[in-house]
Amino acid sequence: VDQRITSSKSSKKHSPHTHTMSNIYESAANTLGLFNSPCLAKVELRVTCKGISDRDALSKPDPCVLIKMKSHGQWLEVDRTEVIRSSISPTFSKVFTVDFYFEEVQRLRYELYDISSNHNGIKEADFLGAMECTLGQIVSQRKLTKPLLKQGSTVSKSFIMVTAEELTGNDDYVELSFSARKLDDKDFFSKSDPFLEIFRMNDDDTLQLVHRTETVMNNLNPVWKTFKTSLNSLCSGDHDRPLKCTVWDWDSNGKHDYIGEYQATFKEMRGAMDGRQVQWECINPKYQIKKKNYKNSGIVILNQCKVIHNSLSFTHSFHPSSVAIDFTASNGDPHNSCSLHYIHPYQPNEYLKALVAVGEICQDYDSDKMFPAFGFGAQIPPDFKCYCVCVLFWVFPTYVYGCAGIQGVVEAYQTCLPKLQLYGPTNIAPIIQKVASSASQEMHTKEAMQYFILLILTDGVITDMADTREAIVQASHLPMSIIIVGVGSADFSDMQMLDGDDGILRSPKGEPCLRDIVQFVPFRNFKHGSPAELAKTVLAEVPNQVVDYYNNKGIKPKVPSEFESSRTFAP
Repeated sequence: VDQRITSSKSSKKHSPHTHTMSNIYESAANTLGLFNSPCLAKVELRVTCKGISDRDALSKPDPCVLIKMKSHGQWLEVDRTEVIRSSISPTFSKVFTVDFYFEEVQRLRYELYDISSNHNGIKEADFLGAMECTLGQIVSQRKLTKPLLKQGSTVSKSFIMVTAEELTGNDDYVELSFSARKLDDKDFFSKSDPFLEIFRMNDDDTLQLVHRTETVMNNLNPVWKTFKTSLNSLCSGDHDRPLKCTVWDWDSNGKHDYIGEYQATFKEMRGAMDGRQVQWECINPKYQIKKKNYKNSGIVILNQCKVIHNSLSFTHSFHPSSVAIDFTASNGDPHNSCSLHYIHPYQPNEYLKALVAVGEICQDYDSDKMFPAFGFGAQIPPDFKCYCVCVLFWVFPTYVYGCAGIQGVVEAYQTCLPKLQLYGPTNIAPIIQKVASSASQEMHTKEAMQYFILLILTDGVITDMADTREAIVQASHLPMSIIIVGVGSADFSDMQMLDGDDGILRSPKGEPCLRDIVQFVPFRNFKHGSPAELAKTVLAEVPNQVVDYYNNKGIKPKVPSEFESSRTFAP
């Protein structure tokens, strides 16, 4: 948004008219609190503690961290780490995945407890200290280190460090199932108690803990529980990134015995996707040097590797977005202050507020930010084309120009509105059919390349309801979704029916929709509320609609090539 505003500001000295349009856009965005409100991002948080005070001289603490989020003045527990036995400087393998809204102050509280081995309840646990911060602080610093506080004062030299990593690139998940055989026995009176740790090698050669398995007691041939981790966490989307895997023999005093290690890549792990096993020799370098006949310290086996496509992973395909604006007479005369299209030199009308609010959300999912923009329901003067530099798309007649981002649509709207006569009828079936014709061409590609989103802004009653139902039913077979935003205070019962949440939408002939592709949002419910809530509502159904389409077609989401990296996945 800032880049677009900077661009428009630089052109003000050349065009007073651009100055006015830029003011309108800025006013709409400021009114809605959108300048610093990018769309929702998902962030993974990891926790490490240092220098935890011992309970007594005879035993070390068994730490566990609770993460809480403030909601309506109360701290509510979101999740908690695993318990690590006998450790004063634990690195927890538990990953917290949270939704990050740039426009909200999301307050977090990390509480550290010492949980006795006799019970896991927090009520009986010893409180060791807490740290409060905002999610924005963690994300901006990437690594936030703060002292633990207890009753307002620091707890000796105890610190907690929280690292943040945004889920970017590929946010699919991978499910892994490991076992081992013939591991070295490190105990005198029993067998080893093995657990496995997997670390990702970062670009700066540091190691990031990805997962720590549970401990399998008294067993040299352990089978560890299946676990799930994001592909972003595992390898930052780079299938050839080195992974360091270490096997330990657990000891109750926290001084675990080293058994051995091996290196792997996700590319190698994928060999277990077709039911085959992949295995590595677990090597202890010291034994390898000292023992002449040393082979290994055991074999680690990957029994299963399963990729789970996250619903939002399909949004990495291109999403050409189209905008359609209602210019029917029921909106009121644009020169009248009561009109939804009221022309004010500095203040945004209802359509502009809705366009900026919803458009800013949708354009984050558009690949080229070029918006086909449709206008419907107006009478157009014969020489209309001459008036506009960037004209709106019209169904009758159609002028083929694109608008650069939502600001481009706003400027085209501002340019066109004074030249039009609001008229009628409110026919939206031709617009759906227009976008559907483009989406139908995508069906033949057999891969997840382009998915089309049509954003319709209208003030109410549709006059071609039967044709619209037919158009939506036909479009449900295509890579396409429709977001309808109701502007004003009219009766939107027809729109609710098109949404299909109360039942399957059918054509006049009785043919049902193959899948739900319509999301209706009455803007009046959100124009004074949080942009985050609007974003959540507008996009609530779209990801599943995308997934449903590609699943029905048996098409997997497009992922980067194994052999080339066209984009950066992680910092």
